[in-house]
Order: sequence, then structure tokens, then C-alpha cells
Amino acid sequence: MRLDDYDNDIQVSDQRGQSFGGGGGLGGLLGLLPLLMGRKLGCGTIVLIAIVGFFIFSSGGLQLGGGGGGSAGSAQRGGTSLESSCNIDAVSKEACNTLSSLDNTWEQVLPGFRQPTLVFYSQRGQSGCGAAQSAMGPFYCPTDQGIYLDTDFFRQLDQQMGAGGDFARRYVIAHEMGHHIQKLTGVADEVRQRQARASQEEGNALQVRMELQADCYAGVWAGQNRDRLEPGDIEEGMTAAHAIGDDTLMKEAGRRPVESMFTHGTSEQRMRWLQRGLQSGDPQECDTFAARTL
Repeated sequence: MRLDDYDNDIQVSDQRGQSFGGGGGLGGLLGLLPLLMGRKLGCGTIVLIAIVGFFIFSSGGLQLGGGGGGSAGSAQRGGTSLESSCNIDAVSKEACNTLSSLDNTWEQVLPGFRQPTLVFYSQRGQSGCGAAQSAMGPFYCPTDQGIYLDTDFFRQLDQQMGAGGDFARRYVIAHEMGHHIQKLTGVADEVRQRQARASQEEGNALQVRMELQADCYAGVWAGQNRDRLEPGDIEEGMTAAHAIGDDTLMKEAGRRPVESMFTHGTSEQRMRWLQRGLQSGDPQECDTFAARTL
């Protein structure tokens, strides 16, 4: 996907190289089990966290992002300005370019759009929703309206899940922007209130609709920029969406898929809603909460 260089007004923060206390890896994940199981979703809607849960429990230790248990001293050093943070490496530059494109697109599509902040961290960080750890995968924190990203995650997405390519990486960031749109429109707060009164199974079902809507919003961004798509981009996005479906993750972990435990949707559902947004380019087509079937 061809994107212009980032605009100088994007909001970027860099925590790479900073020291944060607390354990990493599995310990951090255990603190997020309520999120994974969908009962109390709290601050963060964490895309792809199911990857960590299913694979750690089944294989005994997959660590996304190069190992959340590493020492803070081995973490990548961060930048001290927008330019230095966005140009530390090619993946950081790509993330900043993607954020800029997302900002510009949603400013045209959504009245009252406000930019989120892209927060880089390495292994460990701190968000308005609590500790950030590489094992969590990319996530959005509604409290500080930040998209948190350890760029090492993309290496795991490619090497361990077979979902490489620039559009796959941009889809992940666009999905997190989708959660920001839900925060701005009030959908996120409404769903959290409903989940607080719901059973675990009902809360999970609401979360699935949240995640699929964010997938659709990611597709809307791509659809609005269809002239910038290159051959193979859509296939990369569909491969990534398939790889992170709850049913696929459970099967890969050697577990029988159980629909009541789904928190992100099946592979087929994620692909369908991403495709729906891409084909329409219209966020009005992304009302997963009104859909009779997903």
C-alpha cells in the first residue's frame, strides 16, 4: 500500500528504552485474563490478545514482541522527537505513515474526529489503562486515547502466524484506530456499561461485535484509499484476519473452538467484516450491533 510520509501534526509518544517496573510475559498476561475471557473488559480493548492466551497455554511460552520477560535495559531505545521516534527503523516509519493516513481519512469521514496518540514501547510500557507488555499485542487504551505498539509484534505476526506484509501490519493499526472511533462515537462506553450488567457469555458476544466493527472500520480506511492499494494487499489483509480468528487460534492451540468463549470473532467473520468495510468505504455499513447475523 502506497502511503505518503507522515504529517508533522500526528500525535506520537515514545516509551522505548524507559524503565518500567513489574514482571513481563506470562505474569502480565495472567493479570489480563479477565480481558481475554471477556467478563470484565476494563480499560483496554486489546486486539490479538487471544493469540497470546491460546499459544502460551498450549505451548508453554510463546512470547510476542521478543519476550516480555526481558530486562528493561535490553529494550530498544526510543526517540526524543516526532522525527527521531518515527525514523528509528523502517517499521516505526511505516507505523507513523499509517497513523497519518488514518488521521487524514477519518477527519474527512467522521465529524468531530480527534487524533489518538501512537505510543511506541519496547517490552514494557505504561498506559492510562495500566501496564503495557509486549505479550499483550497492540492495544487501544480509551482512558488516554492511545494506540500502544511494540513493533516487534509484527515480526511474530509474520514468522509465527504466517501473516506478513505491509498491509497486514497496517490492518492491525487500523483496527486499533477502529476502537478509537468507537470511543469517539460513544459505542465503546455503551458496550462497557452493558457488559458490566451481562453474564460472561453475553459480555463475550458484545465484545465480538466490538472487534468485528473495528475490523470493518479498518476496511473503511482501506476502501477510502483504494487508489493506493497494490496487488496482494487485500490478500495480506484477509490472511491476517483469518489468522487471528478465535476458532483458528483455538485449533492451532490444540483446543476445540467454543463459541461462548469467543471474544474477537471467527476467521470467517473477521474476513467478512474487513471486506465489507473495504468494499463500501462507508462506516454506516459497519453496524455489527444491528446485524442479525455476524
